[in-house]
Amino acid sequence: MLVISLNDCAEFVAGDNTILREILHPDIQSLQFRYSLAHAVVKPGEVSLPHRLATSEVYYILEGTGIMQVDDEKAEVGPGSTVCITPHSVQSIRNTGRTDLKFLCIVDPAWRAEDEEVL
Repeated sequence: MLVISLNDCAEFVAGDNTILREILHPDIQSLQFRYSLAHAVVKPGEVSLPHRLATSEVYYILEGTGIMQVDDEKAEVGPGSTVCITPHSVQSIRNTGRTDLKFLCIVDPAWRAEDEEVL
């Protein structure tokens, strides 16, 4: 069994300007998973930079409120919202609340820098 505390995961600013912590990634742990799992934070009033991945991604909103944009579509999101993002879609998320917008990102296959383009 593998148990990982979020506090043990290094925090960094991703290329799209979100604050990330990689929780699970086959390049970090010796896992037989195809996917990666990260915890993301967007501060109040901020927006992630538009970007696209060559892979599929799912956001699961934990806390806060925001507007998710995928290509030309926009939707309000909040705790319990799940957003499915198909490969090559241009995406960004704006924090519209007064607290941190926190969400999980699942990327399949696992996120790699060369699969992401920040626009």
